[in-house]
Amino acid sequence: MSQFWESNFIEKQKIWGDAATDLAVDAADLFMREGLSNILIPGFGYGRNAMEFIKRNIKVTGIEISQTAIKLAQDHFSNETKIHHGSVAQMPFDDTKYDGVFCHALLHLLEEDERKHCIDQSYRHLTKGGLMYFTVISSLDSAFENGEKIGHNRFQSPHGVNLFFYDESAIANEFEAYGLIEAQERQEPLIPKAGSKGQRFWKVLCRKEQ
Repeated sequence: MSQFWESNFIEKQKIWGDAATDLAVDAADLFMREGLSNILIPGFGYGRNAMEFIKRNIKVTGIEISQTAIKLAQDHFSNETKIHHGSVAQMPFDDTKYDGVFCHALLHLLEEDERKHCIDQSYRHLTKGGLMYFTVISSLDSAFENGEKIGHNRFQSPHGVNLFFYDESAIANEFEAYGLIEAQERQEPLIPKAGSKGQRFWKVLCRKEQ
């Protein structure tokens, strides 16, 4: 997967533009209301979502598999924003405790053992009372069953990307052991652009026990 994303960022640079996702704005608002001040973002990309947290005076540390994406991010972030280069499958990269984790549209790209590792390590990074906010693609998304089936709820897209689509059972199976407090389906963006269906995600919130 490393080469896939590196090639995409080299060719397309800021693939998704500069604007943050609506789900990232929702997470940043929630984290601000909760008084969080230091968070980890696995799957940092070039930082379009991270800016929403920084605007709210929340310190951000990232993990990103693409060196090109990191270079793009460094054009917009100060040296105070640390970005670890590597896969989330290699976590942990440090022993820092964070009071929040935000991970958007990453887990469903991973193998089952990698998903479990990312969730587990994110939880281990949390301070007591800290929040994890994951977004994962839903089995109600229009891309479900579009492509070659390679496993339960798992398909290879026409572009060659392996996707695991989450339903309620998968959410419970992967997150209940990590303080699951909320799971709801969301449209991204909230108001799709003309000619676009947008995507269906699960918003998954977990809180580490006090």
